[in-house]
Amino acid sequence: MRFIHSSDWQLGKPFGRAPEEARAALREARLDVIDRLATAARDNGAPLVLVAGDVFDSAEPGDRVYRQALSRMKAAGDVRFLLLPGNHDPLRADGLWSRLAVETPINVTALIAPEPMDLGDGAVLLPAPLTHKRALSDATQWLDAAETPPGALRIGLAHGSVQTFGSHTDTNLLAADRARRAGLSYLALGDWHGRLRIDERTYYSGTPEPDDFGREASGLALLVELEGAAPPKVTDLSIGRHHWREESWSLSGGDDVPARIAGLAPGVARPDLVCRLTLSGLVTLAERVAVRHQLEDTLAHEIRWLDLRADDLVIRPTDTDLAEIDAHGELRVAADKLRALSAAGGPQARLAEAALERLYVEQMRAQRAGEA
Repeated sequence: MRFIHSSDWQLGKPFGRAPEEARAALREARLDVIDRLATAARDNGAPLVLVAGDVFDSAEPGDRVYRQALSRMKAAGDVRFLLLPGNHDPLRADGLWSRLAVETPINVTALIAPEPMDLGDGAVLLPAPLTHKRALSDATQWLDAAETPPGALRIGLAHGSVQTFGSHTDTNLLAADRARRAGLSYLALGDWHGRLRIDERTYYSGTPEPDDFGREASGLALLVELEGAAPPKVTDLSIGRHHWREESWSLSGGDDVPARIAGLAPGVARPDLVCRLTLSGLVTLAERVAVRHQLEDTLAHEIRWLDLRADDLVIRPTDTDLAEIDAHGELRVAADKLRALSAAGGPQARLAEAALERLYVEQMRAQRAGEA
């Protein structure tokens, strides 16, 4: 018995912090996951994809996302998709899942009832759909007593947490030893967005398309092979397109920035890179402007999205910097006051630094326009 375990597609995720162009690309990449999973299923002789919840990012994903999802799964033809409600898209009366139950193509099944489903090849699926965004009861409890034919491969499918994962929540909690209690050959879980092994028969697949920084082992699906009473063989399949990287650069000047940019995320195509870059260090005003220019006007246009954080890149203007700003006029007076505020620290220091940088940039721009 072979199948693919996936979860947390969260189709329609808004990516609200990103610029609009990046948001559109990241949303589209989540839909592309369906095509990639279908290809992986065929390539690995596993034409069954179990999706352990959070198929959609909300219970109202919008018509385009909804139709695109069904259209792409239908186009997979020989690949079956079994979809489970999760906490982002819980099962509600007369809602999304009622619509899915009657509109899904023949190769797609909405798992809206906690009851055994014959998968063929001597395997039975035991789904545990979530009916609320925050459930206080363990949706997998019924699996313990679920009746299946003797010798059947019992496969559980659920969405929730076997531990709080630092979220300090007591909702959607699942028994960590449910596979043992229910005599499962495999328990496919969703909710945690990174690939995670709980025990030899219990796994989180993680999201197949990375969606945030700090995720370990995301962008995967799991190829699961079951044979008799033996533990499952679980193989990672690379599915995602985008790579989310966090970098921290401590700068003492701007000379090494081009080399750092060139060495950023080797092996990752620029359009597939999402980068959160945190800058720190002590630089002159001219160096800070040059660094931001290289990052915001070059790198930011090469990669999918640059989340630049430069608050800790501190300006210490030199006399040469200030001499560029109207040597004796009112602008120079303003620049001197801003430098003093910046040097004094306190709540106004960062605002003063930003104003001084803007003053410098505009003065340089005006000078170049005058020379032209």
